[in-house]
Amino acid sequence: MNAPTPFSRPTEDQVVFDRHELGVILGLYGRMVSAGEWRDYGMSFLREVAVFSVFRRSAENPLYRIEKRPKLRGKQGIYAVIGMDGQVLKRGSDLKTVLRVLERKLIRPIDD
Repeated sequence: MNAPTPFSRPTEDQVVFDRHELGVILGLYGRMVSAGEWRDYGMSFLREVAVFSVFRRSAENPLYRIEKRPKLRGKQGIYAVIGMDGQVLKRGSDLKTVLRVLERKLIRPIDD
């Protein structure tokens, strides 16, 4: 019997984020953590979708899900940001553009 490996290679029938995509997502994640908005994340790699879930606390439901669905490349766009209630906040073909909907949360007015 083979011992389980914590980081196995994706199979051909799994959708995954590549290194560049993860760099963009984790860059935003780091800024949101330092702003005190997010505290934890989880990733799922399934047959038709790769999901990066963001949590305020690890025991809660995700605040946001960043999804990659290659089958929607020619239709609505490969990337989507989905809110806690399941509403699609932004969808498109460029990851950085789609993630801008979350970066607006970092912009706060300065009280004088």
